[in-house]
Amino acid sequence: MKAFHLLGAAPLYTNSFVLISNAGNAVVIDPAADAKQYDKVLHEQGAKLTAILCTHGHYDHVGSAEALRGEWGAKLYCEPVDCKGDQLYPLKSADSGYEEGEKIAVDELTFTVWHTPGHTEGGVVLLCGEYLFVGDTVFQGSVGRTDMEGGSMQKMDASLRKLAGLPIPKETQLLPGHGDFSTFGEELANNFYLRNALRGGNADF
Repeated sequence: MKAFHLLGAAPLYTNSFVLISNAGNAVVIDPAADAKQYDKVLHEQGAKLTAILCTHGHYDHVGSAEALRGEWGAKLYCEPVDCKGDQLYPLKSADSGYEEGEKIAVDELTFTVWHTPGHTEGGVVLLCGEYLFVGDTVFQGSVGRTDMEGGSMQKMDASLRKLAGLPIPKETQLLPGHGDFSTFGEELANNFYLRNALRGGNADF
């Protein structure tokens, strides 16, 4: 497997990722960058894009999803509730949503999916080997905001409690939608919101 990190445009600089299997099939997580940036990586690696996985439907995470799907014929995953076709949620549809605990396999790459609503109704996190893609559910030392359309403080609290209790190795790389990377163990130990969720408390976001 090969992994690549791309950034979306300023000022949000959304984190986006490309994983390429040993057989040359690629998966894009949160296609925030310009489509040409993904094309460059894919062509340089001799890879074919087969799946696009969106952690949620906000515009800064799905910006090139339609262009890449059309160009490569890749299967696009996003929860239907986050496909509203408006300014905040620009996707009108996806090829598939996610089932809780579903495993999406692309050659040796296997993504396990858990629903984590709170930032949006359709938020998910994706675990693939040593990488945990958390979108805007968790950041280094913080969590996603809940004050926009589709956000819910109560649902975020429940999602954090679930996330904190998942059987994920502490050394797993935690890759958020914005900002610096971390590890699952570091956030369990130092992220106030996750620690509070483990204690069963409620927090304001």
